[in-house]
Amino acid sequence: MITGELKSKIDAVWNDFWSGGISNPLEVMDQLTYLLFIKGLDEAQTRAENKANRLKLPIENPIFPDGGYTPDGLSEGRPYDDLRWSRFRSLPAAEMHALVDRYVFPFIQSRAAGSHGRHMRDARLTISKPALLQKAVDGLDAIPMEDRDTKGDVYEYMLSKIASAGQNGQFRTPRHIIQLMVEMTAPTPGDVIVDPASGTCGFLVAAAEYVSDHHPGVLTDPATAKHFHEAMFNGYDFDSTMLRIGSMNMQLHGVQNPDIRYKDSLAQEHAGDIEAYSLVLANPPFAGSLDYESTAKDLLQVVKTKKTELLFLALFLRLLKPGGRAAVIVPDGVLFGSSKAHKELRRMLVEDQKLDGIVSLPSGVFKPYAGVSTAILLFTKTNSGGTDHVWFYDLQADGRSLDDKRAPLLSEDKLGVTATLAGDEHARNNLPDALARWKQRYGAELDRARTDQSFSATKADIAAKDYDLSINRYKEIVYEDLEYQSPAKILDDLTAIEEDIARGLVALKAMLG
Repeated sequence: MITGELKSKIDAVWNDFWSGGISNPLEVMDQLTYLLFIKGLDEAQTRAENKANRLKLPIENPIFPDGGYTPDGLSEGRPYDDLRWSRFRSLPAAEMHALVDRYVFPFIQSRAAGSHGRHMRDARLTISKPALLQKAVDGLDAIPMEDRDTKGDVYEYMLSKIASAGQNGQFRTPRHIIQLMVEMTAPTPGDVIVDPASGTCGFLVAAAEYVSDHHPGVLTDPATAKHFHEAMFNGYDFDSTMLRIGSMNMQLHGVQNPDIRYKDSLAQEHAGDIEAYSLVLANPPFAGSLDYESTAKDLLQVVKTKKTELLFLALFLRLLKPGGRAAVIVPDGVLFGSSKAHKELRRMLVEDQKLDGIVSLPSGVFKPYAGVSTAILLFTKTNSGGTDHVWFYDLQADGRSLDDKRAPLLSEDKLGVTATLAGDEHARNNLPDALARWKQRYGAELDRARTDQSFSATKADIAAKDYDLSINRYKEIVYEDLEYQSPAKILDDLTAIEEDIARGLVALKAMLG
């Protein structure tokens, strides 16, 4: 867990950018990602040097080899050693800025190996003031990032400061909602996981943490470790900044070479990815409609629509292999929309696949970025049906206020999905209860009344309601402490009220003369 002292150091770096004239949070994050990549290269070289010294062997494929480096367009070179973070961090501001701009950034562009390195090809230093670069380097150097957990926590805290999120649909899914979805799907070491709208890779990071925590042997066995680092985690995005930030997020959380790549998920064909994944975790942007001309034809084969929220669901069905499962966030309109495409896609989920559950989320979950009502849709691809009962949960509180401030309603240890709660604390954080009841969806939950916070509805009931999946179509409300009266008594009361109003009007006119 990140400490107050660490937060203060990160805040100081962030404030330096702001006062130095870079106020766009995404640009700040982009530049910090470059600097962390440069710092990481030096740390990797140091580890390789220490290993070589212990084994009395030369370094294999050194990042900073002997000799000099001369970027294209420059006649004068510099020793590779000069490009290392540990060397240039102590230079005077102007000299450091010139070195980093002319030599270090072209060098990291040339180091375009691996998933993360590929996204550095267009690296560009936008820090124009030498003093600001020096402050940023000093600030990052002062933040301890020796172990994986600290590195990941630091980067997550940096990501939380992207205050302009929400533009173009690029707002972060709250970490505790991601955690709920990951816990409900319980990733295994054999899974191949994809997020087709990966952004900062929050879902993939949480899945990696879950696998590492619940299956500690995954990283000690060479075969499973290779799968974990190179094949398990896959993400698409069409924003190069997000690709850099997301791949750095994965790297700092201990995943060495995930497949994070450029792809317009709704516009490009998916021939190489059809039925390639066993788990989809996603909160894709829902930006209205796309033209048929720009929509991937293989998605239109699943559902004929221009609606992006339906096209993404069609995409998830294409990407999943039989037996694969999904936990995805959808706008409420997907659950009850009346168009032919809406109904057909819901029918497919219920009749052709296995619809497992729906968690209705409170509308304030994504504030201050958006107030839209959403739900978590959980399903398994079978291509042969399998829906018997659909489990519903009415999530009313997630541990934070549902206004723009999103202030915590409980202490830190009482927040999140795995917290142990007592008494009325459940009323402020429903997440642990939702997870516990999800695990009982084939048992005790089948007998819950529809007046309860969670319950199940049969497939026949859902089909009879034209596959409407809105929780309100099935939830029953009990009105307590109501006194029922006869129609004659109600008419008498209304007559008395009318007479009182008439007398009041007469008195008012008398007062006014």
